[in-house]
Amino acid sequence: MTIILRHARSTDAGKAADILHRFESEIDWMPMLHTGAEAIAFCGRMIDRGWVIVAAEDGQVCGFLARDGAEICSLYIAPEAQGRGIGKALLDAAKAEAPHLTLWTFQANEGAQRFYLREGFAETGRSDGSRNDEGLPDITYEWRAKEAS
Repeated sequence: MTIILRHARSTDAGKAADILHRFESEIDWMPMLHTGAEAIAFCGRMIDRGWVIVAAEDGQVCGFLARDGAEICSLYIAPEAQGRGIGKALLDAAKAEAPHLTLWTFQANEGAQRFYLREGFAETGRSDGSRNDEGLPDITYEWRAKEAS
């Protein structure tokens, strides 16, 4: 199957929200703070702002990345599509458009930590969770493009 990356359309909000809401509801350490409708509204706002790139397979959205300038706000892959390079493809697309990226991930999300380190990000800070809605300790990561020599 071929994965296509494209800018999100308003009609993608429901599927992106489903992926996001599944993460919140299926991960045992993640508090359930939002309804499915709230997730749709949130994804819709990010799409309306032009922040979202989706990965689609056979016309179905299987992952997405939202980026506001240098900040990656969201990167989620449907569980059944994980481990196939989709997250890397979305991240590579973001890297191609920005010389510097930052993001946060939860300290409990060890898989994401391994992924970002493997993709060239470096840890630049940790927090106690007081700055995020979930109240979970998190880690800041940064990536910078290598300068041409």
